[in-house]
Amino acid sequence: MTTINTKLYKSIAVALAFAGFLSACKVGKNYQRPELPLPQQFIAADSANAVSYADTSSIADIQWKEFFTDPALQGLISKGITYNNNLQAAIKRMDQAQQQVRQAKLLQLPDVNLQIQGSINRPSDNSLNGLSVGTFLGKSYVENYVTSLNFSWEADIWGKIRRQQEVTIASYLQQQEAVKAVQTQLISDIAQGYYNLLMLDKQLEITKNNLLLNDSLVLATRALRDGGSVTTLAVQQVESQRQATALLIPQLEESIVLQENALQLLTGQNPGTIEGRSTLSQQTLREQLSAGLPIAMVSRRPDVRSSEMALTVANARVGLQQANMYPALNITAGGGLESFKASNWWSVPNSLFGLATGTLLQPIFNRRNLKTNYEVAKSQRDEAVANFRQSVLQATSEVSNALTRTVKLKEQRVIADAQVDTLRSAVQNAQLLFKSDMANYLEVITAQTNALQAELNVATIQRSQLGVVVELYRSLGGGYK
Repeated sequence: MTTINTKLYKSIAVALAFAGFLSACKVGKNYQRPELPLPQQFIAADSANAVSYADTSSIADIQWKEFFTDPALQGLISKGITYNNNLQAAIKRMDQAQQQVRQAKLLQLPDVNLQIQGSINRPSDNSLNGLSVGTFLGKSYVENYVTSLNFSWEADIWGKIRRQQEVTIASYLQQQEAVKAVQTQLISDIAQGYYNLLMLDKQLEITKNNLLLNDSLVLATRALRDGGSVTTLAVQQVESQRQATALLIPQLEESIVLQENALQLLTGQNPGTIEGRSTLSQQTLREQLSAGLPIAMVSRRPDVRSSEMALTVANARVGLQQANMYPALNITAGGGLESFKASNWWSVPNSLFGLATGTLLQPIFNRRNLKTNYEVAKSQRDEAVANFRQSVLQATSEVSNALTRTVKLKEQRVIADAQVDTLRSAVQNAQLLFKSDMANYLEVITAQTNALQAELNVATIQRSQLGVVVELYRSLGGGYK
């Protein structure tokens, strides 16, 4: 018995050594980042000039709590990160991928199963088995009791298991980047919504102030009509202008409520008022907007990183499908106790048994399934390369657009502020001339209408300036720190 066991152990050792030697092989190419059509630096360009941004630092490295200094906005973002359902779902998907990684780390270990079995077989007395049992055992039934420990292991000859591990780990990393991408987009959406709310507040304030001016003009026009200086038509024109201004107020109030509800939705809350918010005029613009280098943006921006991880997965699957086309070596071994009598079940060494087998399986004909899977995997890898490059182009374009808008909105703000000053002065002059009967009511209406539109436009530009800084921060990959 000892000699048999020694030979068995030697056979298993030889098979394992041979499998270990073969496992040094690994088919398929390891992942290498493809060439990317990246510029050396970001450029904000237009038809008149071009501004280059070659700083190595980037605002994306700033933590969101330091980037957004408004306390009310910080509170909304913090609440969104905690309660937003889309972000929580992404985190759960990442947790699921993490569990798969833990399982993948054990793929190269053998399967081990413990079996305890008892059976009784009562064959027909007229069958050959029944006659044999009666002759040899002196009874009409056969008992069998087995306790065994079985091992099953596939040698990773061509790196198939290692490629599967690569797929699982890269998928987990992809989910990690996906969570970051959801968070950066969430922070951007909350900040954009908050600034939009402040703009609406400002526009409502401007409209109400202009409505007071309209009220004064209506009273003055009625007095002039009563004095015979103007006609009833003049009063009707002025009242119509007042009504047009008044109509903006419920429209803006409606927009404010809808924007508040949208922000509450982003933060995982029920519809309601956003309390404690500041004003648009209290917001300050960042002067230093370092974009960093494009190559750094690729390694920092989560959605681009997620796209690259998808490419890594696709590349590993090519190697996996290629390995499926080569021979597979499976080794099984087992041993334990077996007896046809329960009383002898645990008798050692008489009840001991052992077995070991090695199988080398080479696919020959399976209706082209393996070849098709391999070609499809290569095509999917090429598709992933195209998607990755497109994501890089998209990200680079978004950064360049944000930088360009930053420059142009600053120019627009200067002109718009000057226009407001001019039109405010024009309103005052028109009112004085109207009271002195040196200007007609149409000139006053025109001046007030233009002034209202200019002030609303300045609020829109202010909001756009704040929004483009948020967009630049997001497009560079900021927000997940």
